[in-house]
Amino acid sequence: MPSISMAQEVTAVPSVDLSRYVGKWYEIARFPNSFQKACTGNVTAQYRSRADGKIDVINRCKKNDGSVDEAVGLARVSNDSGSATNSRLKVRFAPEWLSWLPLVWGDYWVLDLAPDYSYAVVGEPGRKYLWVLSRTPKLTDSTYRAALAKVAAQGFDVSKLVKTPQE
Repeated sequence: MPSISMAQEVTAVPSVDLSRYVGKWYEIARFPNSFQKACTGNVTAQYRSRADGKIDVINRCKKNDGSVDEAVGLARVSNDSGSATNSRLKVRFAPEWLSWLPLVWGDYWVLDLAPDYSYAVVGEPGRKYLWVLSRTPKLTDSTYRAALAKVAAQGFDVSKLVKTPQE
């Protein structure tokens, strides 16, 4: 099996128009993670612009028992990149009173984005998390493979991706 090169730096897309990015996204695939382990399908993310420039985040998924799990968070543009590209965000799902702690803010980098904003691939510089998102519950195989090739070139082990059932 070929080794994954970590030499390639993880880079976000050059810019994101947040007014086009907000809205509903369907999770097509993800790296397994502890905070989504109860999610068995129908995973969506709803992003809503706020007057203060931040973004409300509402993640939903179906659990094994058929119930819906919901996590509400907040995203803000990261100033770590030194420029206002909007392609690097910080997201937190912890209570607001903890927002002063840097550790409650996770990196949310848009690594690939369709020109028409029909799909996105989101990850973070440590390559621990990765999500493939689409505006529709399905993504064509050719689009999916092309998106994976782009993030694999950045050192992500795309063989770890698990496809998300969408009804």
